[in-house]
Amino acid sequence: MATFMVVYTPQYFEPDCSLGYLARRVHQIGSLALEPVYASEGLTGPQWSALAQLSFRRGATSAELARDMAHDKGAMTRLVDSLEANGWITRERCTEDRRAVKLALTEQGAALELRVRLRVINCWNAWLADWDEGEVERMIAMMQKLRDTLLTKTSEGVSR
Repeated sequence: MATFMVVYTPQYFEPDCSLGYLARRVHQIGSLALEPVYASEGLTGPQWSALAQLSFRRGATSAELARDMAHDKGAMTRLVDSLEANGWITRERCTEDRRAVKLALTEQGAALELRVRLRVINCWNAWLADWDEGEVERMIAMMQKLRDTLLTKTSEGVSR
């Protein structure tokens, strides 16, 4: 049995020191604050996230987007339907595997994603204006390390 460092104890596990709680609250607060940006372009947060995932090539099918966004496959299908209905993406059967349907941004969808991305960047830059560059770099590096640790440990079946 491997030994590990004990970070949390029953006496030291409350919301303001819980990584899970803090990550969720940061996500909730940021998402809520960005809603007007999305709404001004006729989008929802999940729709913009899907457009961004396609733009950054983090998924090319509905199933890949659902996995990367931790979204239910049925809900993702409805989300993709709405993106297609608005003319922001196209669906095309994969020539190698007829069961797979590839998604791609249209010119209109790519332009929309970029407009919104620039506004999101402006929001984050304003929110982080009081942070120094080193703090931001360390936070990003730590969040990436935590993500990678969670992916590794959960794929190994490590949970206690």
